[in-house]
Amino acid sequence: MITCIGIDLAWSPRNLTGAAVIVGDASGGDCIDLALLHDDAAIIAYIERHAGDGPALVAVDAPLAVPNASGRRPVEGEISRIFGRYQAGPHPANRQRLTFDGVVRGEALVAALAERGFVHTVGIAAGALVRQVVEVFPHPAMIALFELACTLKYKARPRRSHALRMTEWLRYQAYLRGLAVADPPLRGHEALLEQDVAALAGRRLKQYEDQIDALFCAYIALYGFRWGDARCQAFGTLAEGSIFTAMPDELRNVRREA
Repeated sequence: MITCIGIDLAWSPRNLTGAAVIVGDASGGDCIDLALLHDDAAIIAYIERHAGDGPALVAVDAPLAVPNASGRRPVEGEISRIFGRYQAGPHPANRQRLTFDGVVRGEALVAALAERGFVHTVGIAAGALVRQVVEVFPHPAMIALFELACTLKYKARPRRSHALRMTEWLRYQAYLRGLAVADPPLRGHEALLEQDVAALAGRRLKQYEDQIDALFCAYIALYGFRWGDARCQAFGTLAEGSIFTAMPDELRNVRREA
């Protein structure tokens, strides 16, 4: 058995972080918990409580290594080059944007987890019962797992209408329900998807989004545990920043440019 913990890490410690836990193996997993967490101590305590001393994969949607003072990391350029056709390029990450009180939050999380036996890696090996933390980025994984032509437009963005977001939320919920018959299948998340998103607004909608995205991060970890590099790929390096994602059929085995 493996514990997969998804963390939708807020870039600022002033904002809530979504968290989700899936427990399972290569044959499937069960969502056993969802949470909204406040500070770094709460995030670490949550991971400790659910991971215990056993094998666990922590999949974090946030930059975990940011050596560059400005601009973007090489991995963001790489993901944009490969997934740009799907509108799935990431925001640029640099220390100027991400440092709060002298700390990059993702780097601090990696350091705290290292003290608890977690190894920061670029990828996930199929079937490996390890304790590791890996950076993920949901949009490319959604392209692969949901067979999308472009990203879902459910997040708040300038000039993006409320009507479009609600339509895309319904699609997102439907795709997540479909994970019940995916390989590996996901169970235990049905109640979360019964939420009428149109009844939410402002902070409540953002909190729901954070939990949903954390659930998907946890599923990326489970999917990686099931398939490893047969259906997934890690881009970048530990030193300069990396992103692990499921890959669409037509893009599998894409390698970095020399």
